[in-house]
Amino acid sequence: MKNIVIGFFISWLMIHTANGQPYSFKIIPLGVHGGSDESNLSAYMIAPIKSDHYVCLDAGTLYSGIRVAVQNKVFRGSIDSVLRTCIKGYLISHAHLDHVSGMILNSPDDTAKNIYGLPSVLNIIKDKYFTWTSWANFANEGDAPHLNKYHYTRLDTAQETAISNTEMTVSAYSLSHGTNYESTAFLVSHQNNYILYLGDTGPDSVEHSNKLQSLWQHVAPLIVSKKLKAILIEVSFPNEQPDSQLFGHLTPKWLKAELNTLGKITGKAALKNFPVVVTHIKPKGSNEMKIKKQLAAENDLKIKFIYPRQGVKLRF
Repeated sequence: MKNIVIGFFISWLMIHTANGQPYSFKIIPLGVHGGSDESNLSAYMIAPIKSDHYVCLDAGTLYSGIRVAVQNKVFRGSIDSVLRTCIKGYLISHAHLDHVSGMILNSPDDTAKNIYGLPSVLNIIKDKYFTWTSWANFANEGDAPHLNKYHYTRLDTAQETAISNTEMTVSAYSLSHGTNYESTAFLVSHQNNYILYLGDTGPDSVEHSNKLQSLWQHVAPLIVSKKLKAILIEVSFPNEQPDSQLFGHLTPKWLKAELNTLGKITGKAALKNFPVVVTHIKPKGSNEMKIKKQLAAENDLKIKFIYPRQGVKLRF
């Protein structure tokens, strides 16, 4: 009887947070960095906590990341089975190689799936990658012949779209990633719970944009109501990087500035211990150590910064 009670308690802990609230999502980082190491580039599998029907948020690294997750016993099946059956589609924030190369390289071994994105993003994939000159055209549009394995699904800004073969929906929001280059934030939902994933983006004041401000306005009510479970957002460089060389990215200083803007909408109390997953760190020299130290300093909002590791499951 004692063992049964202990087993039940362990099972309960696995699906509940420290404060007793149930987890809503699980995220498997397949790649967490923003360059250099081609085996560890931006890609995050996400599914509802009790489901194995995932969608991949970006796809810079697939095979290598799945292999680490399998080694960590996150998945019971083989690498191929995870790629072919667990991943039901791809949400691509923008078409830079560190966010799509895993999908392209693994396309011969993949199964039929949708590639979701804003029209400008999907057009780059169609016109530059799946072209028969760069790679075989595994998609349903572009250079003939079409192998029709992947289906381009264009998202309308701020319109909720069902993610095929999963229990989730997604809404897309435009981001600015350098001069005249569009990136995307994806708001993924399941049963009125949400995760916000941002592709590469620079701060509004440097980008001469209001896109982050608009995004914060949209998600602030979800934070106040505790329906938004976490934000995944990039910090590519430490504060020493000059604004003129950000190339559409954030530093700790600029992330804090943007979170302060968010806090003015939600109220500071709403962001206390709120999970912010720091993505896309450029793994050069002491960058990661500096970024962690700079984010920890003067954390007036008491944000809970989380640093994902490849192949290690996160729950929210």
